[in-house]
Amino acid sequence: MPALQRSGGRSAEEIRSVIEGFLKECKEPALLEPGEELFCVTAENLALEVRGSRLTLQAWDRTRNLTRRVTAIESASAGRLQLTVERFARREGQMYLIDLARRAGADLGKRSGRLIFRERFRLFLRRQFPEWQLPELSAEPNLEYSLSPSFPRAFLRHGQHGWAAIACPPEADAGAVLSFGLIWLSHVRARERRIAVEGLAIYVPAGQECAIALRLLCLNPAAARFALFTYTEQDTIAGVDPLDHGNLDTRLDPCRRPAPNRAQAWQRIAELPGVETVARHDGRVSLRVRGIEFAELDGAELRFGLNERRKAREHHAPEIIRLAEELDRARSPESDRRDHALYRQYPEAWLESQVRAHLEIIDASLLREFVYGQVPAFAGGDRGIMDLLAVDYSGRLTVIELKASADLHLPLQALDYWIRVKWHLSRGEFGASGYFPDVALRQEDPRLVLVSPCMEFHPTTETILGYYAPRIEVERVGLAVEWRRGLEVMFRLDGSQRPR
Repeated sequence: MPALQRSGGRSAEEIRSVIEGFLKECKEPALLEPGEELFCVTAENLALEVRGSRLTLQAWDRTRNLTRRVTAIESASAGRLQLTVERFARREGQMYLIDLARRAGADLGKRSGRLIFRERFRLFLRRQFPEWQLPELSAEPNLEYSLSPSFPRAFLRHGQHGWAAIACPPEADAGAVLSFGLIWLSHVRARERRIAVEGLAIYVPAGQECAIALRLLCLNPAAARFALFTYTEQDTIAGVDPLDHGNLDTRLDPCRRPAPNRAQAWQRIAELPGVETVARHDGRVSLRVRGIEFAELDGAELRFGLNERRKAREHHAPEIIRLAEELDRARSPESDRRDHALYRQYPEAWLESQVRAHLEIIDASLLREFVYGQVPAFAGGDRGIMDLLAVDYSGRLTVIELKASADLHLPLQALDYWIRVKWHLSRGEFGASGYFPDVALRQEDPRLVLVSPCMEFHPTTETILGYYAPRIEVERVGLAVEWRRGLEVMFRLDGSQRPR
């Protein structure tokens, strides 16, 4: 639909014609009034009626009935029609007809949903902090401070005392809310220097509080106070004690050594230039080229393929060799085709390959023969980072988290893995399950090493690490930008220490 300006003196019939034309072009029409829930509309629940010089719009669903007089069309474009409407007592306001199938309409629908939840959040805070002022409540993005519009945030004040607060909407990722909450807390403290901002209040949907509670137990109580609340669809608020959430959704599969009876034909493939063999804890051997697995060997049986795995026969050997050679060319650090899909794919896996091959560059105290990937296992699937578990010469475990690109959530995702490793260590499950044979593991808390290209640590990393409990020993290792060619350490920093 071509763009229109305000209709001005258009008649009621002309306005209705424009609205009907807009609705005919919509694939997913919806009605939006700021501050109200979205109406999905069809011919069965939307009526336009002209009486004299008045155009009345009526929409309804199971629980609501909305009636407005449409007085003008402010503007129209693909995906959005802005109307001026008259409410009760002749109060004018704005209303939008949008097409959720188009980007402009979908974006407006999302913003409306954020504003609706923001007002719910306001009610939560009024109940929990009835005597406190609410100088700020926002659901707008703030790119300068890496604050997401998906999580409404607030600043509360009572005299010279303050609290920061943040909430997770029902449809958002509860695992991300604490990262943004800590960033918001630090921002408020830096801005409100005359106020003692004591801590952070976090609101999440009921049933999604466990992971956050476990993280809170690993933060420094001297750095800030933390209050965790849950809410229901009926807006019932309940406080959460993190100490009540000691059980973890984690598992440690038994570690099996690879079977020794490999077929000679498959052994020849494992010895091709560029091919890496990585023993997995399930007894299979992964065949990879700079991180991309193209086959897996289980005793004498080989299965191969990038997308779908097939059982290999001897006549497949030339095909498998060509696949490995293609990967070796495409993922060569000297490649002049860096836009090739295979070159760009799985950068964290490539970084893991480099770290495994040059572990002494990351930490010379670690034993090369015992490096396990992705144990303990996460039920949630791919987290976007690579987990390695190693041990040093003294028997102390070291968690290594790898990220090839900037990720605001890296510090707390790494903390999740550290929590699980510590859990299994304290129960003596690593030795009992066959990990680190003949190594006497110390019961001391594991070390945590974050590895990333030096320019790819997110600017908020130090802020979030600054809230870690002192007992968690963290080191950041920043690599040179050409890490695919070889590993060169540009800096080593402890905890929230900033580069000089």
